[in-house]
Amino acid sequence: MTATIQAYQFALDPTPEQEDMLRSHCGAQRYAWNWGLARVKANLGQREAEKSYGIAGDDLTPALSWSAYSLRKAWNEVKGEIAPWWAENSKEAYAAGLANLAVALGNWNDSRSGKRKGPRIRFPRFKGKRAGLSCRFTTGAFGLAGPGRRHVQLPRIGVIRTFESTRKLARHARRGTARIRSATVSYRRGRWRVSFSVEITRQDLPAARPGAVVGIDLGIKCLAVLSTGEVVPNPRRLEAAQRELRRLQRQAARRDGPDKRTRAVPSARWRKTRARITRLHARVASARSDGLHKLSTRLASAYGTIVIEDLNVSGMLKNRTLARHVADLGMGELRRQVSYKTAWHSGRVVVANRWYPSSKTCSGCGAVKAKLRLSERMFRCDQCGLALDRDLNAALNLAALVSSRSWRATVNEPDGNPCKTSAALAAGTATGRPAGSTPCREATAHDTLLRVS
Repeated sequence: MTATIQAYQFALDPTPEQEDMLRSHCGAQRYAWNWGLARVKANLGQREAEKSYGIAGDDLTPALSWSAYSLRKAWNEVKGEIAPWWAENSKEAYAAGLANLAVALGNWNDSRSGKRKGPRIRFPRFKGKRAGLSCRFTTGAFGLAGPGRRHVQLPRIGVIRTFESTRKLARHARRGTARIRSATVSYRRGRWRVSFSVEITRQDLPAARPGAVVGIDLGIKCLAVLSTGEVVPNPRRLEAAQRELRRLQRQAARRDGPDKRTRAVPSARWRKTRARITRLHARVASARSDGLHKLSTRLASAYGTIVIEDLNVSGMLKNRTLARHVADLGMGELRRQVSYKTAWHSGRVVVANRWYPSSKTCSGCGAVKAKLRLSERMFRCDQCGLALDRDLNAALNLAALVSSRSWRATVNEPDGNPCKTSAALAAGTATGRPAGSTPCREATAHDTLLRVS
């Protein structure tokens, strides 16, 4: 039994009146975000201006607290003046917008001060009417409702019908193994959806082969190559829809769309074409998600240990030649799904170091090639004569990382020692040996090559 927080998402089928209320609540959350951001930004700007005049720190305008509690307290004091219509929506819509703003400002401050790792986070920006519509409810009457297990209830909006049955969540709630924590309504890909954050106790069977280890090598030609020899083909969902997508986009370009400069209203035909483009993108995304879920579920329920690479997907997306193909694969999403589903089945995920040369290392003798072009689809070892597909060779090396305490490299001519570190170079210089003359030794530590989650 595993206690975890899981999301259950259902597509909604609201009436026109309910859709107007959903849009009103999403607009209320956006309004509260913009109000709080304008207040914080004005305070920060005033303090910066006073500092430029040479005013001492004690004489500066007092800094505003951007915690969720402080923002909500300030909102309740002035909401009757700045938003006399606030009672039309649930108070949760405004509280959610201010809470999201508090998190965004905290992340920006932590990133600026160095407390948060990763890329630098920019200052929050104002949200326009064209931004994504969403609203979160944490209190009030929300959850499953109605007969037939095809309805959900939201505060101030009422009971809304769903396109699909909610029986899976309803059974957990009836047994007492699930507790709904919050509900988030969003408008994505032409549909309204509600996502319930559920604290659930899962009872999943352990992996069918708890002692088995499988290495997964992801690629563009094939979605994944397993160390067992299985090849998962790349379905290329977006590539298959490119012909229809180009035709619809050309059709939309010939019709009268919106124009900010002239305030032109889009024509009905333009709206219909844009709706067809949205449905096409939604179909591609749903097919991709379905394929990734089926693959990750099959792997997590079959193998006790899964070894994957730490790929720099964001860096790969900067390659203008391969960006669309990389985005169509969903490498990051596959790793995320494998990580949490393996934990459900009492397994583990081993993440290989990003710089581990899985493709250049011979799975038979451990020799490392100095160079291996991407056009070389077959790996041929110059030491033992092994010849096999390069992706299968990489998957075998990944699977072998779990049992081996280190990896060995023997071929280092003419590009130097592939496993030599800066510390080893410094040691070689201190002993008087020329750089590159020291025979290759074992890698530093097993922990630097693997990360178990």
